[in-house]
Amino acid sequence: MKSFLEELKQQRWDDHRYYHHSRINQTLHLLSASSFLCAYLLVFKNPAAAVLLAWLVGMTSRQIGHFFFEPKDYDEVNDTTHEHKEEIKVGYNLQRKVVLMMIWAASPLILYVDPSLLRLFEPHATTAEFMHNVALMWLAIGLGGLIFRTVHLFFLQDVQTGLVWMTKILTDPFHDIMLYYRAPFHLMRGELLDPMWHVRHGQTEPHKEGEPRQEPR
Repeated sequence: MKSFLEELKQQRWDDHRYYHHSRINQTLHLLSASSFLCAYLLVFKNPAAAVLLAWLVGMTSRQIGHFFFEPKDYDEVNDTTHEHKEEIKVGYNLQRKVVLMMIWAASPLILYVDPSLLRLFEPHATTAEFMHNVALMWLAIGLGGLIFRTVHLFFLQDVQTGLVWMTKILTDPFHDIMLYYRAPFHLMRGELLDPMWHVRHGQTEPHKEGEPRQEPR
């Protein structure tokens, strides 16, 4: 268990220091995390609405931050290239995310052409029924993407790495709120990039808001 928790901490740390330099990205992750937490609560009452919220707000805002606002030039903080970070990414790098998002975006069109989806669904008669069936498809895509990459990591690395990554993904909303709840305030002050002094000074976990920051000498 100690090894599992240590690897979970390391995966979270690498994700933060490599892929969350932009304050806009951090702010969008705060929105995404809040949406996913609402979806977690809503799923017990209205699963279809929870899935729509998670994909349309949570996942979309999250990926907008990564694709459009996160720097992709040389990472001076970590002294590495963007290409190297993409190669060593444990989960979905940008190329894999493009494939996943294309499948997600195309799925309603497939359901429109074949309302029963090879007789897996009851064909919709109203817009509400169509959106319900779309939500079921998106739920299957989300779970499928999670399970596929987890099992893939079993073979690429080892079983623990895959299970740790799956745990990280499912708990990211809680962790992101703790990390980025002050990002909007930094952004309003005009700080577009996190200076990441904690990374520059060799710390092994993100700076916690409220603690004194280490400024460069």
